[in-house]
Parts: sequence; C-alpha cells; structure tokens
Amino acid sequence: MGLVALILALLIEQGRPLLPGNAIHRAVEALADMVARATDAGARHHGALGWGLVAAVVVGAVVALEWLAWLVHPVVAFCLHVGVLYATIGFRQFSHPFSEIQLALAAGDVAGARTTLERWMREDDREFSAAELPVSEICRLAIARALVASHRHVLAPLFWYLLLPGAAGPVAYRLAETLSRRWGDAASAYGGFAIEAYRWIDWLPTRMSASGFAIVGSFEDAVFAWRNAIAADAGGDQRALLLAAGGGALGLRIADPQTESGLAQASERAGDPPGADPGVDALQSAVGLVWRSVVLWVALYAMLTIASWLGR
Repeated sequence: MGLVALILALLIEQGRPLLPGNAIHRAVEALADMVARATDAGARHHGALGWGLVAAVVVGAVVALEWLAWLVHPVVAFCLHVGVLYATIGFRQFSHPFSEIQLALAAGDVAGARTTLERWMREDDREFSAAELPVSEICRLAIARALVASHRHVLAPLFWYLLLPGAAGPVAYRLAETLSRRWGDAASAYGGFAIEAYRWIDWLPTRMSASGFAIVGSFEDAVFAWRNAIAADAGGDQRALLLAAGGGALGLRIADPQTESGLAQASERAGDPPGADPGVDALQSAVGLVWRSVVLWVALYAMLTIASWLGR
C-alpha cells in the first residue's frame, strides 16, 4: 500500500502542488506560536516542553487518525497515507523559483534571475541582496538552495516514510524542520532546542541523501568532496556535507562561502581542484541529479515491498 500511495501522492503533487502558505502549514505554525506563547518562560526545558507538546498533538493526531482509518477500511487508511504524503513530500513546494531562474538565464534575463533569487533567498535571510551577482554565483546559490530544499521536502521525509511504519515518519520530520525555522533563534530556549532536535532527526537522512547523490552522480568525486568537508571541520554542519556531496556528484563547487575556503584548501592538499564554477547548464544537471535520487529511493522501496510480499 505504501508504495502505491507514495507514487500517487507524487503524481497528484505534480498536477496540483501544495504551495507554501497553505492551510495545513498555517495551522501547524499557528499551533507552534500558540504553544510558545503559553509555555515560553526562557529556560531550555520550556523549549523542550513546548516542542514535545506540538509534536504530541500533531504526530499523535496522525497516529490516531491512521488507527481509526484501519478500523474503518484499508481503503480509508490508503487515502490517509496519500493525503499525508501529499502534504509532506513534494517538488513543487520549492521548485517554482528554481524554474524561474532557469528560464530567465536561458533567455539571457540575468536581472530577472537576480530578482527571483533575491526573493527566494529572503525567505530565510531578509537582508540578502543579489545585486551585481555574476551568473556563476546565481547558479551556485540556486543549485545549493535547490539541493537542500529537495532533501528537506522530498528525500528526508521519504526516508522516514521508508524507515518508520505508518504515516507518522514524514509528519514528524516535516514538523521538526518547521519548528526549527519557526523558532529559529538559536539564542532562545525554544529556538536552541528546536534547532538541536532537528539536527538529530536530520542526521541520518542527510547522510542517506548525500549517499544517494553519490550513487546517481559522480561517485568518486562526491565521496572525495564529502571527505574534504570532514577534513575542513564541516562534519558537524549537515548542510555543508549535503552540498559537498551534491557538488562533487555534479563536479561543481557549490559549498557555502563560510565553508568553501576550507573545502578548497582540503582539496588542494589532496592535489585535486575543488570543482568547477557552475554555469547555466548546471541547473538542468542539478534537476537530473535530484530526480535520479528520488527514483533510486523509490526503486529501493519497491524492491523491499516486493521482497516483503514474496516472503509471506
């Protein structure tokens, strides 16, 4: 059931995407804000308490609904899985700005690409400016953001759906990611705990996504870049590891500026260049890398499902 539900959810999402700011995401964010206002007293254990309350309500509701759905009929449970996957996994939740940048650069509209990139990056950094950025930097930032977004919106929730029974896995992951952004001030009790909790929940999925990039891309270059990220003391930065593996798989340099110098130095000590600067053609290569990664994990899920059927 899970495999069919996953494929159906991805197909529905391609035709009718669940856009940012939808009712489901707004409801979760409103719940997080309400809990924070009611329980935040400045201590770290209050942050843990608030995080646990939100997780208990959201994940507990999904578990209860799934239990009731199975009591009613397996078809109802199947529909619930499709709905949960549709709400938690999807390319179209992040791909629109990337596609706009790709089309603008293909048409020679560098100013339009800068405008789209600036609007996209300001979702996380309100002071970001794309003015006067060269094309290679526009492509680098767009690819880096797209690879991280594909991990958070597709690959990581897919991994937790494969790992945990039922529909709670992708919901728990997306909730942790949402709370780390909503309470994202690391200096606050809530933000510090939410960021740390998400780091733990995302630790294994990050490495699985990086491994997938290596398998479907340039394996040796991806592993080499991954090792360089660790050598540059970026092993604790999961985003840096993901970008190192993705950039190596593509043969490109797309690491963050704060870690890129360390990655470059590590590569030079090993006698190899850190990668080429991305161009317009690299945008399509990045799209292909992500799609191949998704196909890889869906195919693995299909094989596990078939093996389970044959073992009965």
